[in-house]
Order: sequence, then structure tokens, then C-alpha cells
Amino acid sequence: MQIQDLPYPDPGVPDARSGPRFLWWLGRNQLGGQLKALAWGLLHFLAVSALPFCVGLAVQSVVDRSGTRLALTGVLMAGCGACIALGELMLHRTAVTNWITAAARVQQLLARRTALLGSALTRRVAAGEVVAVSTGDVEKIGWFVEAVSRFSAAAVTVVVVCATLAVYQPALGVIVAVGVPVLAVAVLPLLPRATRRADFQREKAGRATELASDTVAGLRVLRGIGGEELFLDRYRRASQEVRRAAVRSARMWSLISAIQVLLPGLLMIAVVWRGVQLARDGRIEVGELVTVYSAVMLLTYPLRHFEEIAMAYSFSRPSARRAARVLSLERTVDSGGSLAAEVPSGDLYDPVTGLLAPAGRLTAVVCGDPDAAGLLAERLGGHASGPGEETRVEGGPRNTSVVLGGVPLDELPLECARTAVLVQDKDPVLLSGSLRELLDVPASGLVSAEAALSAAQCGDVLDALTQGSLDTEDPMDARVTERGRSLSGGQRQRLALARSLITDPEVLVLDEPTSAVDSHTEARIADGVRSLRAGRTTVVFTSSPLLLDHADRVVLVREGEVVAVGVHRELVHSEPRYRDVVTRETGEEAAAGAADRTVPGGVALDDEAVLDGVLEEIEETA
Repeated sequence: MQIQDLPYPDPGVPDARSGPRFLWWLGRNQLGGQLKALAWGLLHFLAVSALPFCVGLAVQSVVDRSGTRLALTGVLMAGCGACIALGELMLHRTAVTNWITAAARVQQLLARRTALLGSALTRRVAAGEVVAVSTGDVEKIGWFVEAVSRFSAAAVTVVVVCATLAVYQPALGVIVAVGVPVLAVAVLPLLPRATRRADFQREKAGRATELASDTVAGLRVLRGIGGEELFLDRYRRASQEVRRAAVRSARMWSLISAIQVLLPGLLMIAVVWRGVQLARDGRIEVGELVTVYSAVMLLTYPLRHFEEIAMAYSFSRPSARRAARVLSLERTVDSGGSLAAEVPSGDLYDPVTGLLAPAGRLTAVVCGDPDAAGLLAERLGGHASGPGEETRVEGGPRNTSVVLGGVPLDELPLECARTAVLVQDKDPVLLSGSLRELLDVPASGLVSAEAALSAAQCGDVLDALTQGSLDTEDPMDARVTERGRSLSGGQRQRLALARSLITDPEVLVLDEPTSAVDSHTEARIADGVRSLRAGRTTVVFTSSPLLLDHADRVVLVREGEVVAVGVHRELVHSEPRYRDVVTRETGEEAAAGAADRTVPGGVALDDEAVLDGVLEEIEETA
């Protein structure tokens, strides 16, 4: 795999059982690149290791006054220099290619898993950790793959050089053959502590990243309530904790580096001291002593890669563990798409709560708990969560996935399920770019952008975008800033609604789509959505009387169960629990209101007549 061939057509199915297993799987998939790096690395390191032998031959040629051997040695050294340059160039190119392609593979896997999980991902993994995995952790995993490319060649070179020295000059070669493995494993006892400190640093960095993301996302609100300094102080403390953890980790790695410098120096002193004794006794020649000394000196070069691989593994292991944790998350029970990949149609039914949304109708759902409403909306989109995913009947488990037209969503291929049901949560995200790009989403083609924008009452939003754009008069080419921060909450909400309407799914689930707009705009949106979605199944989670009054069917859900079904006006009169949620009126307030409506003669005004009058007034205003 070359960089120009990215992205991968299929990044594969990772072994996400643990961090080391994931790294091993990644290495197996990079085997071709690793073998290529090994070949170029051997050319480079062996050419470097051959220089001491050339130097020894040159010195011995001078001692023996042999011009021919000296000339041949010069030619040999020139060849080694060319091999060193070529090997280093190609090793660096291949190793960096392995790094980039491995990082790209991990990023593709994470992107695919994120798309598979959707909104369920951030419920299972902290947002800061997701950011850390997709940015810094990917780089560290790629670094480990690149370090393996160099380490494998360095390890083979060290073994070859030690064996060659033992044969070339046994008296000194044995010392080198025994001392070099000691150098390689001397830092192993320090690695667990260094790894723990690195893990602690990563944990603190992830926490600081999460805090920074939360602060930036809520900066507008924080400024409104004067809380930005409080959050900035929290981030300062978190960043200082990261700094202290990084210093402690760096101290340990500095100690490891110092040992890697000290021990080779001691080995070199031992070799020189023993070599001088042997040279005085006439047991070795001067050229042989220079050769062994130069070889030991140059062995420190490949030995540095032993430290690098240890550091890379220590840093990449927790990164691989976090990546494996994300990659091991599953959407729900997935049969692999055993059913036909056709978008089903029909009623939408949730067997856990008993919620039924008839096909082609506008169904409004009222929940007293906004969080419960959000979870139920996600469940209708195929993301089963929380208690009730699986119930037991007659001693056996039964799948309780949401059913569309008699087909469980969990048994549909993911693409088919997402085509069938679209969920817009209460805080939709607007990506930066032009309005045309924002509305360029997978759609049926039956709903135009103009119709969707009109139904969502986006006229003033288009005017605001046009006025804020200096280089275009077409609102479709106007730029939308990141997350739509230049727009008000209501404007962002209406643009997100228009985007959802354009897709024209079989089932559209809207969670509080008008919570940030005024009542007059809300009434027009209700008319527009009802008209545009005629003949399509639409489920709206809301407690707004204006939206509820436009619904064909209203469902009250309390404590995870459907407790009342009807139309808005009937439920307001007949269901006190529904009236409490919609009118925000407690039982005591209702009793007090009844007392206030009592005429002097002791006869209470008819509640139904009063409510009818109020509803008629709302209808006339809308």
C-alpha cells in the first residue's frame, strides 16, 4: 500500500480484544511494508557496520605499507557510503509510509465505527476520549509501526555484527557478544514505571481535552452567565496537571536515555582496555583493535532503536487500548442484514414502551422527562439503549427492537435502517461550509431545498446569511460558520429542520424541533411540516400545544410506558397527567384555578368551555 492509494478500499476487521492484539493485527496487515523496510534497513545498518572493518583494513594496510590494499579499501569504503545513503533514504521513505498508512487504516476504522454507532458512541465513551483517540492516539500507533520498521533491521544488524566480531576476533568479540544483549535489556526494569507515568499523562491530557471541548462548545452560554472565568480556571488547573505529569514522565525517559549512553561507554572502555593488553602481548594486530573499537562505537547507533521501540510501545499501548475499546463497541444485535435490503414501510412500533406511530400520520409524543424523550427518540432510530433492550418470555430472551412495517430495525442492514428512519436530536450540529453544501445530504429527491427551507420558515435565516456574506448574493452560496455559531439558536434549529426535511425519509423523528423559536414561527412551522410530510410517517417529541394541536395522534409516555393516546384537545380535558406536562400546571394550581373560576352564586365555570375558548384563541393567533 502506497500513500497515493489511500484510503483503503476495505481497512479490514480489527482484532479489538485488547491493545496488544490490535497492534499485532495492525502489524500483520502492514507485513509487506515491514519486509520492505527490513530490506532497506539491513542495507543501511550493515553498510554502517562495515565501516569499522574498512577502517581496520585501511590502518593495517598503512602499517604493512600496502598501497594496493589501501586503494581497494578506499573503493570498499566508497561503496559502503553509497549503500548507507541509499539505504537511509529508502528506509526513511518506507518507514514513514508505514506510519502514514497504519494511521490512515486506524482512522478509517474509527470513522467506520463512529458512523456505525452514531449518537450511541458519546453515551458509551467520553467526548474527550473520542477526540484523543482520533487525533493523538492515531499518531502514536503510527509511530510504533514506524519504529518497528527500524527496530527490526537494527536488531538483525546487532546480531550479525556480534556474531561477526566473535568469529573475526574471539578474544574481544566475546566481550561484545555478551555486553550488547545486556545493553539491550538493561532498561527493561524501568519500562513498567515509565509506562505507568505515560498512561497517567495520557489520562490527564484526555481530561484536559474533554474540558476544553466542553468549554468551547458552551462558550456562548458561559459568556452570557459570566462563567467563562470559572471554566478557564478549571482548564488552567487541568493543563498544569498535564504539565506535571509530562515532566514526571520525561524524567523517567531521561533516566532511560542516560543509561543507554552510560552502558555503551562502559562497554567501550572494557573493550579498549582488554584490546590494549592483547595488542601489547602481540595476540592481535593494531588493525583488528581499531576494527573492534570502531564496531563497538558504531553499535550505539542501531542500539538507539531499542530505546525508541521501548518508548514507542509504552506510548502506543494505552493508545491502542483506547482505540480497541472504541472499535469493540457494537451498535446493537446485528444479524448482518439477513433480511432483504429494502426499505420497509408501515407502522413504527416500539414493543418496550408500546409506542405506535401509524404510517403516513403525524404522531406527537409527550414525555415529562426531556432526557427520557431523547433516549426514546434514539431508540426509534434503531439505537437500543438502557433497560428494556431485552426481555424474557417463557424463560427465553426475545429481541425487543423497534419494528417498522413488521421488520425489526436491528435485523436490517445499517444503510437500509438509516434510509428508513432519520432522527434529529434536540441539539443538531451544523457543519461549516456553504448552505448548499449543508443541504447536500442523501435524499429521495422528492423534496427540494426551497420547499424544505420554506416549511422550516428559514426566510430570515437566508437574509441573515446573505447580509453576512461579502462575496455572494445567492444565500445558497453563503457560508455557515462552524456549528452555526454566527446564527441564533432558533436559526440553527430551523436550518437543521430543513436539512432533515430534504432527506425525506420513510420515518422522520424530531426531538423538540421548535424549542428555540417564538410561538408565531412555531405555528407556521407546524403547518409547513404537516403539509410537506403529508403521507409520510413523522414522530415529533414536544410539549408545545401548537405542535400538539397539529398532530393526528398524541401519545403520552410516562416512566417508559404509554399511558394515554388521543388527540390534543381530548387529552387536555380528560388526562390530568397530560395537562400537567403541557400546561406546566400542578394539581394545586389547577385546584386554585378552579376556585377562581367559581361565580358568586357558587356555580363553577365549565372547564371544558374555558379550555375550548383558549384553544380557539390560539388557533386564531396562529
